[in-house]
Amino acid sequence: MNSSIEQPIMTPASKPNRASWRDYLALTKLRLSLLVGFSAVLGYLMTASRPYSIGQIALFTISGLLITGAANAVNQVLEVEFDRLMKRTGSRPLPTGKISKERAIVFVAILLFIGLFIQTLWFNPLTAGISFVSFLLYGFVYTPLKRVGSIAVYVGALPGGLPPLIGWVAFTGTITNEALWLFAVQFIWQFTHFWAVAWVLDDDYAKAGFKLLPLKRPATSQTALVILSFTVWLIPLGVMPFYWGYIGVASATVAVISALLLLWLNIGLVKKPEIATAKRLMFAAFAYLPVVQIAFVLDRV
Repeated sequence: MNSSIEQPIMTPASKPNRASWRDYLALTKLRLSLLVGFSAVLGYLMTASRPYSIGQIALFTISGLLITGAANAVNQVLEVEFDRLMKRTGSRPLPTGKISKERAIVFVAILLFIGLFIQTLWFNPLTAGISFVSFLLYGFVYTPLKRVGSIAVYVGALPGGLPPLIGWVAFTGTITNEALWLFAVQFIWQFTHFWAVAWVLDDDYAKAGFKLLPLKRPATSQTALVILSFTVWLIPLGVMPFYWGYIGVASATVAVISALLLLWLNIGLVKKPEIATAKRLMFAAFAYLPVVQIAFVLDRV
């Protein structure tokens, strides 16, 4: 092991303990999976014909949760040695030895296979193909790059932005300009969201050698300016779809007001580059995506 890495804060058991279903659920990072799955379903609802098919929506939701859960689990398999170094992740099932790497890999394979099978059989191969590419990018490109530098965030924003596009493709079978716009909104949002999170958790990330902020540590006003250079793009991404005929005035208004709120909080971070200010931006970014995407869907019903 690299001598620059601190000693683990806990040692895993030599043999896996008996794992509960809660431990396997923890591998999927359920809350994150639900957020990703929710945005994918909203992408599906944006284009699905009315009345909605509850059965199809349920199947798509399940497939999305399974594939996202697999990606989150493989992320933990690859990062188990680093998760032991951080307070936030040291108690996860893999670092504590509750689940072995081998069992986790089998779990990943099962989730991924079922999720892709559902999408291929009940929706279309293009949906499954994009989902698989997203899985590979997140698990095997973004994850190792986290210890290289902020390039990881640029790469990670690609699979992070795909869920609503995948939802759109699941119903239509094609990638349209409107689907690309949905991707663009979530892609740009990733930078505001993730860099705010990285700012708040940077001390913990540093213990594992993760380098996720756009500039060198410590985070400063210059760091906040880089984040701002992405946040500002959410304003035209909320306005232009109205002129393109994708959304109505109501959801465009919600999108622009929400983007302006993020911009205001981001400017506050430039003026006062502190963790408390970054937390306000982080929580606002958490709320931005579901609020805006729900508005998009309701505006089309």
